[in-house]
Amino acid sequence: MDFKGSLEQVEMADHSTGSATDDFSFTPREQRKIVHKIDRRLITGLGLLFGISLVDRTNLGNASIAGMQKDLGLEIGSRYSLVVLIFFVPYVIFQLPSSIIVRKLGPKAFFGGITFLWGVVMMCFGFIHNWKVMLGLRVILGTFEAGLFPGAVYVLSLWYTRYDVHKRYSSFYLISIVGSSLTGILAYGISQMGGLGGLQAWQWIFVIEGLLTCVIAVIGYLLLVDLPQDAHKARHFLSRQEIDFVIHKIDQDRHDAKDEPFTWSAFLMPALEWKVWGFAMIFLCSTVVAYSLAFFLPIILSSKMGFGVGPSQALTTPPYFFAAITMYTEGWLGDKWRIRSPIIVYNALQTIIGLCLLEWAAQPGVQYFGVFLVCAGCNATIPAVLAWQANNIRGQWKRAFCSASLITSGGMGGIIGALVFRSQDTPKYLPGIIASIMLTGESGRCNGVILIVTGLLTVYMHSANRKARQGRLEIEGMQGFYYTL
Repeated sequence: MDFKGSLEQVEMADHSTGSATDDFSFTPREQRKIVHKIDRRLITGLGLLFGISLVDRTNLGNASIAGMQKDLGLEIGSRYSLVVLIFFVPYVIFQLPSSIIVRKLGPKAFFGGITFLWGVVMMCFGFIHNWKVMLGLRVILGTFEAGLFPGAVYVLSLWYTRYDVHKRYSSFYLISIVGSSLTGILAYGISQMGGLGGLQAWQWIFVIEGLLTCVIAVIGYLLLVDLPQDAHKARHFLSRQEIDFVIHKIDQDRHDAKDEPFTWSAFLMPALEWKVWGFAMIFLCSTVVAYSLAFFLPIILSSKMGFGVGPSQALTTPPYFFAAITMYTEGWLGDKWRIRSPIIVYNALQTIIGLCLLEWAAQPGVQYFGVFLVCAGCNATIPAVLAWQANNIRGQWKRAFCSASLITSGGMGGIIGALVFRSQDTPKYLPGIIASIMLTGESGRCNGVILIVTGLLTVYMHSANRKARQGRLEIEGMQGFYYTL
């Protein structure tokens, strides 16, 4: 993956302020190399960690069709849905505290540590014989995983300028989603170990994937670096002069690169801004469908479309490769053209079309094509709204709160996704398909809500930009700062 052209818009002098950057004496080519070093360490490391987290929280579908439902009695009532959603209770609760802890401990130690711990928990799943024990382990898993996604989003926003960030969010999510999409093929291979050591196929899925998580935790720890102010301590990374250059360019971009002391008022004040919750609502609506697919796609392929266990596990992978291509293309175009909201609108419309094909088309091939559209649409919206939010806020602790609030809403989307696709609705899962289109019954369609909120935010920001250019408004407390639409 090539990020080398990411700083083409960077210049060696700040013409807006007249301040020189000649102190750094880096040529444009050297500047690109600096950012490429950051990409290799940060994007790759975080992408691997988040990829394995997606594998570990969504492998229930593959384990289910490999015998877990029958062995643990999860087909009874709403047990399976309860096992799925219980993860998100601690996942939602611990998001905000984790965004503070990552700042205090540093990304390297915090991310590597929690990933290793939940890898151990994953291995424990392979030795249980009671579905209630699985509930408890899912709670522990959600507690450890709570810190990764909001922390990663926050850390990435500190390292990149506003019009480099969509490519980075897309690339980080691309690595993770492509890696996690292989879970079906991986699960099918691991399932062949069924019977070895007295463990069933589904138990081996948890044991092997938990061990893989621990290995990736160590790799992630070695790759990751801390926040820009402390990154000079990392081995084989950037020199102090190179880091000072990065901090300078970020400060030129939005004037919030300097370290801020923690205060509760600075951290919680963004909760009073409606636009923060507008971004969160868009994120929630997109994750309802994304999590529904992740948890139930193997079951839908098997029960609804009639594929066997092996094909159902393998066929979960191609839609995610298509989603990866889509989101990276959109990230590149979004940064190049400096647009955000049109991409979100397009993705919402595509998702609606895909959901309609998935439910009401008669042929399995057309239904499967609908899966491609849904998977790409809802997943590509995630980095798009992350970038849109990051572009339109300032302040380090505000970023920490906003990242946590956004990902917390995504956790709520996971709860909804777990509830609306119920085991008792097999094979058509009609309530789940309808609820993926609908947000709350009569209140409106889920992706329609995305369109409405995106429209309201766009109108508000366009009006604010016009007032700022007329000298009647100072956006985000910074003169000359304008919203990205």
